[in-house]
Amino acid sequence: MSVTLPILYGNRESGHSYKVRQTLVLLGVAHEYRYVDLLPPRAERRADFVAVSPYGEVPVFIDDDGVLAQSNAILLHLVRKSGRLGGGADLERTTQWLFWEANRIGFSLANLRFALRFANEDPGVVAMLRRRTEADLDRLAREFDRRPYLLGEALGVADISCAGYLFFADQAEIDLGRWPSVGGWLGRLAATPGWAHPYELMDPKQATPC
Repeated sequence: MSVTLPILYGNRESGHSYKVRQTLVLLGVAHEYRYVDLLPPRAERRADFVAVSPYGEVPVFIDDDGVLAQSNAILLHLVRKSGRLGGGADLERTTQWLFWEANRIGFSLANLRFALRFANEDPGVVAMLRRRTEADLDRLAREFDRRPYLLGEALGVADISCAGYLFFADQAEIDLGRWPSVGGWLGRLAATPGWAHPYELMDPKQATPC
């Protein structure tokens, strides 16, 4: 598949889309951001997105190598191509953290936020998701009590992935003050040149016009 610029389909409420766009920005990869309204049923979303999305979900990324869905698969593709942000010798440890994120913080906090903000979820489910989120933050805190970033002294895509939904922690009614080392890590990320909050980076106004 040949494209003039890589294309990212995403949405401002999607931390998974945010992870990918933030990585593209930090890598300096010029790309089109195409905004997808997630309110209509999947089959009724923008036609160009429906035509390429294998699961009807964001993010979807297209470059000359083809179409990829699932945020962490896209991140691995980007670090393999660039050799940066956890590519090269760090690729296996990066992959390990991306798998952890998909099963842990990318599930727990993301679904807790959804349950509280967008759904009328059963209180028992909310309590379970909160316990799981807190356990995941405890695990991250143990890393940042010892080192500034997940792979050591430098920011990598593992950090971007694990941090994506944490920038929505207030919407999940999570007080990060309980985990000061995690808060310090998020502060370091936010101070990185080119870093932006998801609502800034994923604003529909930043997207390529339809």
